[in-house]
Amino acid sequence: MENASSVLEFRLSGLNETSEKRYFIFAWTALWYYLTLLCNITVIFAIASDKGLHEPMYIFLCNLCINALYGTAGFYPKFLYDLLSQFHVISYAGCMIQIFVIYSSALCDFSTLTIMAYDRYVAICRPLDYHSEMTNLTVLKCILFCWLAPFCCMALVVFLTSRLALCGSSIGKLYCETWAVAKLACYSTTVNNVVGQTVIIIYFGHAVLIVGSYIRLIGTCRNSKESRYRFMQTCVPHLFTLFNFTVALLFDVFYSRYGSISIPQSLRNFFALDFLFIPPILNPLIYGLQLNIRRNIKRILSTSK
Repeated sequence: MENASSVLEFRLSGLNETSEKRYFIFAWTALWYYLTLLCNITVIFAIASDKGLHEPMYIFLCNLCINALYGTAGFYPKFLYDLLSQFHVISYAGCMIQIFVIYSSALCDFSTLTIMAYDRYVAICRPLDYHSEMTNLTVLKCILFCWLAPFCCMALVVFLTSRLALCGSSIGKLYCETWAVAKLACYSTTVNNVVGQTVIIIYFGHAVLIVGSYIRLIGTCRNSKESRYRFMQTCVPHLFTLFNFTVALLFDVFYSRYGSISIPQSLRNFFALDFLFIPPILNPLIYGLQLNIRRNIKRILSTSK
């Protein structure tokens, strides 16, 4: 029997059935990662270089893109290395770090999208109070909340996971994930399950706040043509981003907890990777199409020639 002290590394078995196509997958993944970096860095630079975009909505968008760079750094380099490696292993410490980075990034995304929903609510439903309420200090507090709350939650989750006595070292995914490690535990994981469920409930509360904000927003926008225009310009991209990220994250959570080994490995990999592949590149593309950001990106590209 193995225990936590003797498990020095984990085997990642998610790539076992893709060895024949690994070079194609490597080329495609490397290109996708490059495009993800390019899109997010372009939006960050476009917002940072234009003082006219130094408004709460764009600052929160910039935070969303910075978080995408942080989260993808926890997955893509290791995944690309594994595609070219004969052995797909990760050290115990590396596994804990990957869990922390990937899932704190996911929670930070959800917090940022919640703050963006509140920002749109104040801007459209209470426009006269917007500048007095969304001050620089408020924006700073919101950004700190977006990062500190996920960091604290995941630090606790990783700490509890690291205390588990393990009776195995094989993880049936492409990357480390807390529930996959917990399944290897020799004894009860009740405490880990309770903490995990609590974190899910907390972030479900975020979703309730978002829904409440948009119910008020839709009610307000029906009475004003200008409000409807602002809703279409700023809220529809946010809703699309939120829907895409939520569905992708739910795929991962429900598959990790309730997924069956009878599901084909390729489909299991898709469920596991959806929230790591799609939202980080889709978010900057959606918001980059907004008029103000698009103009600034065109200006940057024209001056760089």
